[in-house]
Amino acid sequence: MALDTLTIQDQSLAGVAEKVIHGERLTLEDGLTLFNSNDLLTIGQLANLVNQRKNGNNVYFIQNMYINPTNVCEAHCRFCGFRRDLGEDGAYTMSMDELLHYVGSRYREGIREFHIVGGHNPHVPFDYYVDTIRTLKKAYPHVTIKAYTGAEIEFFTRISGLSIKEVLQELMKAGLESLTGGGAEILTERYRMKMSPEKASTDMYLQVHRTAHQLGLKTHTTMLYGSIETLEERLIHMIRLRELQDETNGFLVFIPLAVQPIKASAGIKRRNSAIDDLKTMAISRLMMDNFQHIKAYFINIGTQLTQVSLTMGMSDVHGTLIEERISHSAGALTQQALTVDELVWLIKGAGKRALERDTFYNVIKEH
Repeated sequence: MALDTLTIQDQSLAGVAEKVIHGERLTLEDGLTLFNSNDLLTIGQLANLVNQRKNGNNVYFIQNMYINPTNVCEAHCRFCGFRRDLGEDGAYTMSMDELLHYVGSRYREGIREFHIVGGHNPHVPFDYYVDTIRTLKKAYPHVTIKAYTGAEIEFFTRISGLSIKEVLQELMKAGLESLTGGGAEILTERYRMKMSPEKASTDMYLQVHRTAHQLGLKTHTTMLYGSIETLEERLIHMIRLRELQDETNGFLVFIPLAVQPIKASAGIKRRNSAIDDLKTMAISRLMMDNFQHIKAYFINIGTQLTQVSLTMGMSDVHGTLIEERISHSAGALTQQALTVDELVWLIKGAGKRALERDTFYNVIKEH
């Protein structure tokens, strides 16, 4: 694509467009120019160009299953509707037998990944979290264990007295194969002190993933946008992750997550706008030049917007999930799961190739 073939309505984007076309890295100032523009079509075209260079017409999905072993949590994050105090109505912590029953009653052929996250439950020892992985890996040895957020790993260091490296090594011995992306929220201390002061700091979150990468684990990472953060903070977040990716090349995918309004009954003004969702996803693709994939998370933005985003830089629609609890506890109105046929329909409806993958983006089959 040449600059003269690109239809730019907002001429303030011309300089950024030229950098994108020539493969130059964007700065924080470039990102602010993009966010401050209303020319969504140009931003989407540029993001699509970057994605086409990286992934062609391919869009990926996985057959996976979400597992939340406990919702008891010592943290009180302002955006969370999932957590409970010990003894509170709805609080639970699965025993290993209950865990196996939960998974066994929902498992189906083709599932290749268990995605495991939960509360920061201080009422069980670190061994509980290790045993969760060991138990599932023993029962389902062919399924990849993608478990725990960077914030959970930091919590485990506090309840165990072990270092980040030692915690990860214990979990890896039990069967851990990748870390989930949650717990990143927004990687600035102003945001974290207001929204999640009891969870891992910015530096600690990054150090967990740095250590995981040094140990050979490939990991995922996210951004929870749409609350109190500034546009500059969104970009600082992206750049900090981009810098770590420069250092380690250990991230598989970046996942922008629209914050949910806590109550399902919340009105439209309490929810993130479709324009901001699409713009944030497209700008993520433009800023995160060393990430192979940017994921559209249908749980938070819905299937229709996910489909549109596939023409604006997204190359992954996540997976089947079976049962998603955390976003829906916070007020998500979307489906809790999709079938393979529905995911394929979603992808092909956008004119893309639907590729079923494993956790590490190895292609299993084309649909």
